[in-house]
Amino acid sequence: MNAISVFAIRFLFAALVVWLSYNPTGHSFTHWIMEGFLADGFASLLDPVKAIAFAVLTVGWVILFRATFRSLGHWGVFLVGGVIAAVMWLLFDQGLLDVGNNVVWQWVVSLGIIITLAVGTSWSMVRRRITGQIDTDDVSID
Repeated sequence: MNAISVFAIRFLFAALVVWLSYNPTGHSFTHWIMEGFLADGFASLLDPVKAIAFAVLTVGWVILFRATFRSLGHWGVFLVGGVIAAVMWLLFDQGLLDVGNNVVWQWVVSLGIIITLAVGTSWSMVRRRITGQIDTDDVSID
């Protein structure tokens, strides 16, 4: 599998986890929990289907965060986030995105998180191709 395909799969996994957790359409785990909570209070949280969904999303977040922070480190995450923030600033400054539209902000921020996680989970592969260095996590023991 080539590097672009691997990155695309990791990007899609990050998008799935982020947008299932929250998205501005109103169809997300956060909306599902809040609608029940606002209607029935804490009793609505005691649902096995919601517990399974929470556990699955939590596993996805842990996988993504752990891989991203192990690969990039805190400074790397900060730098990738800074580049993404600068690109967002440029898009808003050029009038390509509406700065006053809350829904646009939600989509743009969630896309920034997805890109950061996708880059983070792919960074070891990129570093290996650019420098020839491998992470000890990548070494197979035969």
